[in-house]
Amino acid sequence: MRLRDRLPTGGGLRDEDWATRHRLLTVLLGVVVLVVTVFGALRPDHGPALLGTVLTVLPCLVAGTRLKGRRLRSVAVALGFTVACAGFVSLSNGLTEAHFSFFVAVAALALYRDWAPFGVFLVATTVHHGLFGVLTGTHTYDHHSARAHPLVWAGLHGFAVLLAAGFQVVQWGLTEAEEARAADNLQESQAQLSVAFDETPVPMVMFAPDGRVLRTNAAYRHWLRLPENLPPDFSVRDLPLVALGGEGSLFPQMSVSPDPIMMTRQYRRTDDGSLIWVEVHSTPLYDKQGTLRFVFAHCLDVTSVRNHEEELRRQVRHDSLTGLLSRKAFENDLGEMLRGRPPVSVIYLDVDRFKSVNDGSGHATGDDVLRALSARLTAVVPPGALLARLGGDEFVVAVAGPGGAGLRVGREILASMAEPLAVAGNPLPISISIGVATEHGAEHSDDVVLAADTAMYAAKRAGGNRLEVFAEDMRVSVNERLAAEARLRRALSGHLPWTLPLWFQPVVSTVTGQIIGAEALVRMRMPDGKILSPYHFIGAAEETGMIVQLGAHVLRSAVDHLIYWSGQLGYVSVNVSPRQLAEADFVPMVASLLAAHPGLDPSRLVLEITETALLASSVDVTERLAALKQLGVRIALDDFGTGYSSLTWLKSVPADIVKLDRSFVAGLAVDQRKSSIIQAVLWLAQSLGMSTIAEGVEEIDDWAALQAAGCPAVQGYFFSEPRPPEDFQEMLINRKCVTPLAQFT
Repeated sequence: MRLRDRLPTGGGLRDEDWATRHRLLTVLLGVVVLVVTVFGALRPDHGPALLGTVLTVLPCLVAGTRLKGRRLRSVAVALGFTVACAGFVSLSNGLTEAHFSFFVAVAALALYRDWAPFGVFLVATTVHHGLFGVLTGTHTYDHHSARAHPLVWAGLHGFAVLLAAGFQVVQWGLTEAEEARAADNLQESQAQLSVAFDETPVPMVMFAPDGRVLRTNAAYRHWLRLPENLPPDFSVRDLPLVALGGEGSLFPQMSVSPDPIMMTRQYRRTDDGSLIWVEVHSTPLYDKQGTLRFVFAHCLDVTSVRNHEEELRRQVRHDSLTGLLSRKAFENDLGEMLRGRPPVSVIYLDVDRFKSVNDGSGHATGDDVLRALSARLTAVVPPGALLARLGGDEFVVAVAGPGGAGLRVGREILASMAEPLAVAGNPLPISISIGVATEHGAEHSDDVVLAADTAMYAAKRAGGNRLEVFAEDMRVSVNERLAAEARLRRALSGHLPWTLPLWFQPVVSTVTGQIIGAEALVRMRMPDGKILSPYHFIGAAEETGMIVQLGAHVLRSAVDHLIYWSGQLGYVSVNVSPRQLAEADFVPMVASLLAAHPGLDPSRLVLEITETALLASSVDVTERLAALKQLGVRIALDDFGTGYSSLTWLKSVPADIVKLDRSFVAGLAVDQRKSSIIQAVLWLAQSLGMSTIAEGVEEIDDWAALQAAGCPAVQGYFFSEPRPPEDFQEMLINRKCVTPLAQFT
């Protein structure tokens, strides 16, 4: 490597750094001139030397401040220091110690880190020692050898100064190397920062303290649709964003905050008018003096996140199917309404036989019904009232005002249901049961809702399609219903033949007086052994849906007893509820039960269907009964005559047996109209190939009248009440019924 390559480059100072050092050296030169002048004034015998020194240094000092270009000005200062040092040596009569000033000057001139002033000073110093050593040796050196050989000593002095300068050059070179490494590191850091800033997908921007945009990345420009190159005076006020809510620009807060801040605001874009949510993270950067240099910010467009959060909040407060208030939102708003202390009426309503709609037409149709009902309720409920769907087919309304206000709204809702709902383009008649309760600042909103729910169930038990106002005595029936439900759940989870045994009531032939069949009737055995009639639990079974599980048990148990009494009993009839008939797997369940007992004649199993079940079911009754008939079982139309379309059902339903309701049997012997009706029904049933059974026979005169009318079979307490299996088996063994008639005693 050549020597030149080992030497420092020089001239690498930044302009502001060079200016600072030049100003320091210029001032120092001025001070030196002043010191030399004072020193010379104290030595009057050296006037010419002092005058020459001052007159030579002053032009250099002026040139150092007036010339253009860094190098010329620094050379002028270097020459000034050379002359000042030479003058000081002359004024000192060549004193050796005065020559130390040259060593001080060379160190000072090294601040320029430039070969021009440095080299000029070295050359000028050597020339001075050689030239003035020859011309004025007594003023240049203070010893005889130097005066005798001025050139030699000029070289020695120049070499000494050069050695002193050498260490400055070494330090200069080391400093340049260190600065080069620092510059490389800085350049690498800046490159990394540039990549991180420019290539990140997050919109980023740098602002000057006055709001001017200093730098943006591609993501920021793409987000705000800004050009690649922004005008020099482009500022935060020129951004295409306008803060909503009158909050103004965020930049003032960003520029005065000493710490990083994060804020989220909604803006309107001025380029397309859209509304966006922006999350801004800003970081101010200060210098060592605490002056703000710029503000760095990155922006996140959180519009989709905020919209999603808003949708989640809406979903929490609103039912997803109907758009009405959700249960949670209703409970919260009702609590606020009750805390206002005015009377509040809650209207609780439930769709009658909604499960039949779901099971018969599908859940999609059920959803359409709920949406149509929601629209109807929204149109009827007054403004300011709360309207919510609690779940399933249950809706609730809260109205502030006197108790009469809630009753009036409830009646309007009930009246509005007189018109069928439009479901999938077709009218669908729907009835509802409504309960109304009024509270005055109830402590818990659940209390008034429970009261309205209680009244609604009272309306449903009364047949539905009606409104009931809550009364305190209703709580008793509710508690009874809850207790019945709990008892039934315990029984269904126990050993069914023990907890839910079947009792049997005989069906007797009017010709022979013999037992030809039996109706299976379920009972409940309590833990203490007490037997409860169906009155205590069938209602709860129907309301809760447990009737399906209960009915399946009754059917299986009836078949087991029928097989056990195979040679003694002709058939067993089992009641089928509307809920069971609507179940899609009811027919397959019956088919599976019969298949499990291939030796059983299916016609020995009779399924009793009430007119109420036929009217309440949403499925195609004729089709479902026909499917049961194909299995070989027989169908009995129970409680015949209680419906408004009995004769229509008699003609259209594929029944095998008609069971006359007890209302036609009681007092038959003394009521000619009843006798005529029964004779007509007997004739019609016989003409349609059906058998007839009269229910509720309790008097001997009615028994005799039925015999005379030709009714083939009867059933009632006149013969026997329902009995447990062991007692009924004893009757089968004796082949007779309990009766007061002589032939049976």
